[in-house]
Amino acid sequence: MKEIGMYIHIPFCAQKCLYCDFCSFSATEEMISKYIDALIKEMKIYEEKLRKCKIKSIFIGGGTPSIISINKMDKIINGIHSNFNLKEDLEFSIESNPGTLNKEKISYYLNHNINRLSIGLQAWQDFLLKKLGRVHNSKEFVRNYLLAREIGFKNINIDIMFALPNQSINHWQETLRNVVTLKPEHISAYSLKIEEGTVFNQLYKKGELHLPDEEKDRKMYHFTIDYLLENGYKHYEISNFAKEGQECIHNKIYWENEEYIGLGLGAHSYLNKIRYSNTTDLKDYIENIDKKNICVHKEEISIKDEIAETMFLGLRMMKGISIKKFTKKFGISPLKVYSNEICDLKEKGLLQVDDQVIRLTRKGIDLSNHVFVAFLLD
Repeated sequence: MKEIGMYIHIPFCAQKCLYCDFCSFSATEEMISKYIDALIKEMKIYEEKLRKCKIKSIFIGGGTPSIISINKMDKIINGIHSNFNLKEDLEFSIESNPGTLNKEKISYYLNHNINRLSIGLQAWQDFLLKKLGRVHNSKEFVRNYLLAREIGFKNINIDIMFALPNQSINHWQETLRNVVTLKPEHISAYSLKIEEGTVFNQLYKKGELHLPDEEKDRKMYHFTIDYLLENGYKHYEISNFAKEGQECIHNKIYWENEEYIGLGLGAHSYLNKIRYSNTTDLKDYIENIDKKNICVHKEEISIKDEIAETMFLGLRMMKGISIKKFTKKFGISPLKVYSNEICDLKEKGLLQVDDQVIRLTRKGIDLSNHVFVAFLLD
């Protein structure tokens, strides 16, 4: 039986962060109820399509899934169990914001087989959290983190961000040190990106956003790698670090170009060589779910596309691309498909290549977007 991942999108937030370009917004309880009813109907649509598949990972993301009440979350959990075949050792993650967590919710998650909690801290300093538009402070984060441990969570991820407005290297180092002291199993450390359509983008265009320069950004990132390695975290993906055996199964599905289904507003799927995405319009999603036409974009993936995607997604992983595995899958070595590109990137010190793997160098990580573009075949 084929094993795939499942992503479930909860688009609701107490307040949209100023840097966020995800499909998220605030809503009334009535609108949230209507959305969840539609989400359950979408699950039923996929029940027959996925009858011969086993779900090996579930990731409930957003938005802020922890904003949802226990009664509403119970509908989602029951819908999952009623409609899909779940693997026994399923990794089941939920994203959360410290400002919307409490003892009852955390206990409910763990008692209903959610075994991985991802908490969005972002920064340790409260003035930076306020600058980002976050609805929590560092004390709330610590309280809920320790509460999750006390209740019994043994797999916790903490999201943090660097290169923030008015963030010094000392601020970032303080964030990292305090997070490591808590000993989470997984840490996601991202550099802030200014995205179109965000409040930060508007401020940036007006010259009102004071960001660290590129040199400071890279110093923060390199400190992150070195410090987390020293403290027992494996750097397994460009922005992700984990204790031994605690790499995120769900995210690796994306990076290893495996199949997954996405449910909910704006969710993306990759199944049977087809990529498709749902509408991002809440009204359309709810109204059209009965017509089964919530998908607004559908694209068949050619072998050429699959080869390119396997390369630039796989190179996000520090282990790199297995030449043997690639050759077995596509019937040709990546060293032949991309002989010129690989030779050029190797000479520039961006790739390390031997007879087994192709991987990014430390310099290649810094210039990863330049590397990835090279593998987009004409």
